[in-house]
Amino acid sequence: MDVVIVGSIAYDSLSTPSGESEDELGGSATYGGFSSSFHSKRLSGGNVALVGVVGNDFLSSDLEKLVAAGLDIRGIETADGETFRWKGSYHGDMSEAQTHETHLNVFEHFQPKIPEDYRSPKVLFCANLHPALQMAVIQQSKPTRISILDSMNLWINIAKDSLLEVIKQVDLVVLNDGEVRMLAEDGNLVRASHTVQKMSNGAILVVKRGEHGVLALHPDGLLSMPAYPVLDIVDPTGCGDTFAGALATFLAQGNDDISKEELAQGLVHATVTASFTLQTFGTGKICALEISEYEKRLDEYRSITNTS
Repeated sequence: MDVVIVGSIAYDSLSTPSGESEDELGGSATYGGFSSSFHSKRLSGGNVALVGVVGNDFLSSDLEKLVAAGLDIRGIETADGETFRWKGSYHGDMSEAQTHETHLNVFEHFQPKIPEDYRSPKVLFCANLHPALQMAVIQQSKPTRISILDSMNLWINIAKDSLLEVIKQVDLVVLNDGEVRMLAEDGNLVRASHTVQKMSNGAILVVKRGEHGVLALHPDGLLSMPAYPVLDIVDPTGCGDTFAGALATFLAQGNDDISKEELAQGLVHATVTASFTLQTFGTGKICALEISEYEKRLDEYRSITNTS
């Protein structure tokens, strides 16, 4: 297995300045999976697997979308009850979601079980989960190249000690700028990033900055890249998961220690991929993304940023 992604599979109901949408297929594993699988097809045709839980209300047509995207879904279990549901809205510059309702449903009692043939992937991506569950996933897995972890401000607020323990067990940590400042208790982003990297025992740190791009701390130095300038933003939900899924597949192509140059190239692909998720509600765009469309935008981004 090349990439294994463990996270949530959900239905989201959203309101943004562009409109409203109900019961959109979402969740951290879903966005990350579609993104990772897209790049797997584009690059080498490697295998991407999901581990998660859905309720018995989960539509067969949505399972078919995952399969059609080339995802291995043997790690998705169906439990009695309803699928995780989230309702939220975005306002103004849409930099932050306002949560109105969260119904964990079957996700509340989810205990990740990693299938035997998923346990030694090249890349393990622990998408947004409670840190204790992420630790359980890590203990069941031995990735041959790199382990990646994403988190959120909720876990910093209610499970900080567990989060600090689990980030010491991975090779690359993905957080947004607000989470880095919160975790480090420091308003200066660069200083806070160095603090969080020390907390993680020197893991590569990737800091998502929304419309301001990405900052990354690699052992060989600092990287900073802008976002792709999207004209019409519809829904930013899942952009961070899309970003991380693309990065996971890019890093699955190599074998040795991740160089600063390789990380930089991966961040370019992750940034461009995430820009597509902004353009529709839910996973609609990333699920249907064409390689030619992606390559065109990639060339535009490289021209804008003068990167290779």
